[in-house]
Amino acid sequence: MQHLQSRAQFQAVLDGRVAARTAHFALHVLPLEVIVNQEDQRPLFVPGCTWVGAMAPKRWAKRAVTRNAIKRQVYAVCQDYESLLKPAAHVVRLRLGFDRKQYISASSPLLKQAIRQELIDLFDRLVRTQAKAAT
Repeated sequence: MQHLQSRAQFQAVLDGRVAARTAHFALHVLPLEVIVNQEDQRPLFVPGCTWVGAMAPKRWAKRAVTRNAIKRQVYAVCQDYESLLKPAAHVVRLRLGFDRKQYISASSPLLKQAIRQELIDLFDRLVRTQAKAAT
């Protein structure tokens, strides 16, 4: 599994379709094809790999501790689902903040558990969608 690193990679995937959605997250997927970087004319993605990126904007997660915890959870859950995912570029985007009244600590075990469970639901939806499309 490869991590998205450049702005151009993230932009290309975000221009793709939203494959799954939960209360707090959206999962964008871009099938791998030859997509060329406009600046230096090199391919953005190596075909045959699963690419993953995580976005946790300050708008929805004010504290850096929370943003980093979300990104770590995204990459951990992606690692668990790597064998089930088709080679493509994926971006998990936080689209709504977690209630700060319910999750007082910026990085509490309760918040991490809630994030992980919702990410598992997100990837389960993606895998089910891919399975339906294959049949």
